[in-house]
Amino acid sequence: MTAQDELTIHYHECMPLFIALGDELRLQIIEILTRAFAHRADHPNGLNVNEITEQTQLSRPAVSHHLKILKEAGLVEVTRCGTSNYYRVTMTDCNQRLMKLGTLAKEFYDSVE
Repeated sequence: MTAQDELTIHYHECMPLFIALGDELRLQIIEILTRAFAHRADHPNGLNVNEITEQTQLSRPAVSHHLKILKEAGLVEVTRCGTSNYYRVTMTDCNQRLMKLGTLAKEFYDSVE
C-alpha cells in the first residue's frame, strides 16, 4: 500500500467526524456536553436529552437525531441510568484518528515537496 493509499483510507475513516462536526447545531450540543463535563460534579453521568433540549432552540426529537449522529461518529457516548440515557463527550478515539490523519498528511506532503 502506498502512502497516498493509506492517507486516502484515513480521510475516509475520519469522514463521519467531519460530517458530524460540520453542523452548527451538533457543535452546539458538543459545547453543551463539554460544559457539563467541566462541571461533572453536578452532572456525573452526563446530560439526558431533556437537559440538552432545555439549553437549545431544538425540539427533543431533533436533539435525539443529532445525538445519534454524534454517537455514530464516536464523539459522544451514552450511559443508561434508570430510565434515562445520559450523554457525554468521548473524544479520545476521535482525537487519535484525527492526529493520525494529520501525521500521515504531513508525512505525505513533506515527501512530495
